[in-house]
Amino acid sequence: MPTRNLRIAPTVSDEVRAALAALRAELRLPAMFPPEVLEEARAAAAELTPGGSWDVRRSASDRRDRRDVDLVTIDPPGSLDLDQAVHVASSGDGYVVRYAIADLAAFVAPGGAVDREVHRRGTTVYGPDTRTPLHPPALSEGAASLLPEQDRAAVLWTIGLDSHGEITSATVERAVVRSRARLTYGEAQSALDDGTAPESLQLLADVGRLRQERERARGGVSLDVPEQEVVQRADGSFGLEFRRTLPVEGWNAQISLLTGIAAARMMREAGVGIFRTLPAADPRDVARLRRTATALGIDWPEHLTYPDLLPRLESRRPAHAAFLNEATSLFRGAGYLAFGVPAPAADGGAGGGAGGAGSGGVPGAAAGEVVALPADARHAAIGAEYAHVTAPLRRLVDRYGTEICLAHAAGARGARLGARGAARPARHDGGGGPDGVLVRAGLRGRRRGRAARRPGRPAVRRRGGRRGRARRGRPRPGGAARPGGAGPGGRGVAAAGRARQGHPRRGLGPRPRRAVHPALTSGVPPMPPRRRTDPVVGRAAVAAWLAGGASRADVTTAVRFTLEELADVAPGNAVEVRVPPAGAVQAVAGPRHTRGTPPNVVETDVDTWLGLATGRETWADAVAAGRVRASGERADISGLLPLQAARER
Repeated sequence: MPTRNLRIAPTVSDEVRAALAALRAELRLPAMFPPEVLEEARAAAAELTPGGSWDVRRSASDRRDRRDVDLVTIDPPGSLDLDQAVHVASSGDGYVVRYAIADLAAFVAPGGAVDREVHRRGTTVYGPDTRTPLHPPALSEGAASLLPEQDRAAVLWTIGLDSHGEITSATVERAVVRSRARLTYGEAQSALDDGTAPESLQLLADVGRLRQERERARGGVSLDVPEQEVVQRADGSFGLEFRRTLPVEGWNAQISLLTGIAAARMMREAGVGIFRTLPAADPRDVARLRRTATALGIDWPEHLTYPDLLPRLESRRPAHAAFLNEATSLFRGAGYLAFGVPAPAADGGAGGGAGGAGSGGVPGAAAGEVVALPADARHAAIGAEYAHVTAPLRRLVDRYGTEICLAHAAGARGARLGARGAARPARHDGGGGPDGVLVRAGLRGRRRGRAARRPGRPAVRRRGGRRGRARRGRPRPGGAARPGGAGPGGRGVAAAGRARQGHPRRGLGPRPRRAVHPALTSGVPPMPPRRRTDPVVGRAAVAAWLAGGASRADVTTAVRFTLEELADVAPGNAVEVRVPPAGAVQAVAGPRHTRGTPPNVVETDVDTWLGLATGRETWADAVAAGRVRASGERADISGLLPLQAARER
């Protein structure tokens, strides 16, 4: 996948680090995990991995014991968040690739503190000097990570290839695995170069080359982009140095792409899933890149296509490195496509009020209609349909995609929820059969509107991202389970959250109208200033919540009514109050922001907000307990609470 990597050398001054810290604060990246999240993660790790290894006795009948497979991990130096471990064997007339993926569903309790925080973050954000992780270290660098010589819960993919590297079979199951070694890219490349690599590593190189050939044949591209490093010179100034990538990095990446392609095929067969998508490059960008090649002295004949040019380039040559770095901007507009799920209503359903041109239902699908998968939903840079399933430690969407594939492989009936049940991937202590797998995936919500189309600015880099402003994905729970019918056996998917939309097509005009599910974006859109909830209905919903036993619809109505009441009492745009997944509002007079997130943000859960609005809970107690997150000098709205129209009487 095309990506630019930038990191800070250890010798860089505190001034640069302070500037990066200020940038993270501006982007509202969380500096730490709440105490309850850390405690729940530690408890899950202690329960499921006593002594540091997975307790195989608790899943002896539910997980296959594949500790006999000589898996290894291959990652950058110092990495501890190890999502994947690989083993490649010969099948006589082809190859067998076994790819173990960390099984986060074994550790994360649905609706628990960790799950809520992970849905709030959505993805790990990588910066030049540090990273903001998706999961607490007790899981991401400990119990869930595929560390060497430790028994681990994993999802094991077994993919058969023919002698040309084409997929002939693919299965996925829950297993217990044990990695034999934690290799760096340098160590793996050195072993291959000097002939000391084990057979599995040599076969990995063979398969990687074959898959690269298949990728070029499909019209896909993989860029050999050098890693950038900010260094301080002797005179105190700063500069960029480049590190060329090693061949084994590309071969290892092909295994991940191979698995994502196999997962997408399973999802298409099942009639339900979520694809990673990327539109084809705009011809104007290709023309611009040709001019860049001319300026750098790179020969690019008119008859030669872009994918055919790339094998001729070497990142160790400065001009080629500069071209490859610029080429990362050729493909833009990455997103997600959820299918086999009911399309949301035009007003976004539980996702909040309508906002901007990005709101509304899925193009071509009426509200409640199951979103159909287009005949061709290829990822342009890969040249094939593709799904994210190989990095659950760093991306939330991978956990959903994995559960879909496990359920389909096991022959399970998709979602097993009531008509209005909230849904997330279930915590799974084992269970490869139909009774052991719950598919609780699917995404609903909306696009961000104007912000989704606003040109970004270079900022903290996210691994696998695009150039532009880095933002956290913030999937949210919500929606209802509905039967599907688009796939074999009528498998359905329960609406379960939001995932972030990829970066926009900056300066390229409107994006082609594809059936992209509007939930695949981050953030909760602000409610419009006009009142949308009938006050009589709103007060009745609040009364039902106060009495206990209110339906989900009543709770959502109560939240929206009280948010609208806050905006009426204190009109303005200085503070944004977020109550996911029900809605959000801007209120309080003050300086009006025109770009990005307001400088003053209040975020809390549904019950805490209604408690504050009705006077059942005080602002001070909610903040002290960590149930309210308030940032900005105007974020203290205690003087406006409780709301007169919602007070308990």
